[in-house]
Amino acid sequence: MTQKIAVAIVHGIGSQDATFADKMIVGLHKRCGAAVSADLIMRGVHWAPVLRDVEDELLSRTAAGGPQRQGFLRRFLVELMGDAFAYQPVRGDRTVYDTIHAVMAETLRLLAEEAGASAPLVIIAHSLGSIIASNFIYDLQVDPFRPMIGEKTRAQMSQPPTPLEAGETLTLLYTLGSPLAIWSLRFANFGKPIRMPAPNLNQYYPSLTGEWVNFYDADDMVGFPIKTLNDQYRDTVTQDRPVNIGRILESWNPLSHLGYWTDDDVLDPISDTLRRAWGEVNPQAS
Repeated sequence: MTQKIAVAIVHGIGSQDATFADKMIVGLHKRCGAAVSADLIMRGVHWAPVLRDVEDELLSRTAAGGPQRQGFLRRFLVELMGDAFAYQPVRGDRTVYDTIHAVMAETLRLLAEEAGASAPLVIIAHSLGSIIASNFIYDLQVDPFRPMIGEKTRAQMSQPPTPLEAGETLTLLYTLGSPLAIWSLRFANFGKPIRMPAPNLNQYYPSLTGEWVNFYDADDMVGFPIKTLNDQYRDTVTQDRPVNIGRILESWNPLSHLGYWTDDDVLDPISDTLRRAWGEVNPQAS
C-alpha cells in the first residue's frame, strides 16, 4: 500500500463558497497523473462563513445610516479590510481568530482521517489565507513551550492530536499572492517565520525534501517577496517565485491577485513537487 499525501488549500479574502478549491484540485490531479493523484487527499479550508454574517450585518446597519454610493466597491472594501481587521486578535478577545483556526484544525483532522495520521502535509494558501496558515502553524510550533492554541481550536483536533494535526509532518508550503510582508510590520525586525519543513519531519520521513515557495505577481499589489525580510526568512523560505498570473485582461493589473488558483505558472511547479514528494515517500512504487 502506498503512502497518501494530505493537501490543505486555504482561501483568502472575500465571500468564497465551499467549492473555491475545486478548480485547483482538478488542475493538480490532472497534472500529477493517475498513480500520484490517487494518493493526493485534498481539502479546502473554507473559513469565509465565519465572517460572512457579521459583515452582512455591518453593511445593513451602515446602509440604514444614510445614502451611500459605490455599493460594489464598498462591499469589496469590507471584505478586503474587514476580513483582515476582524481576524487580528485583540487583548481579551480572540473570537474570530480562534473560530477561523478551528476551521483549519477541523480540516486537518479530516485530512488525517482520510490520508493517515502521519501523512505528509502540504499547505497551499492564498492572500490572507497565507497569514492564517502561518499563524496556525506558528501556534502549533510554539504551543509546547507556552499556551497558544485556543480551546475552540483544540476542540476540533483529535485527542491527542495526530502528527499531521500537530503540524509535525508539514513538508511543503506554497503561499500565493501573500501579504505576509505587510503583516510583518507588526513585529520588530519584521518578525520570524514558521519553521519549514516541520522540525520533527525527519522522524516520520527522513528522505522527504521540504520547501516553502512564495509565488507573487509583480502587478499584484497584495503579494510581496518575503525571503529578503530578514535573515530568518532568508534561511527558511526556499524561493520567492515571480509569476505572470491571469489572462490578457488580468495579467497586467491588480486583478492578477485573483488568478493564482488556476494559473499554469503556479500549478505546474506545485504538481512537479507533489510528484517528487510522492516518489520520496513511495520509493518502491516510483
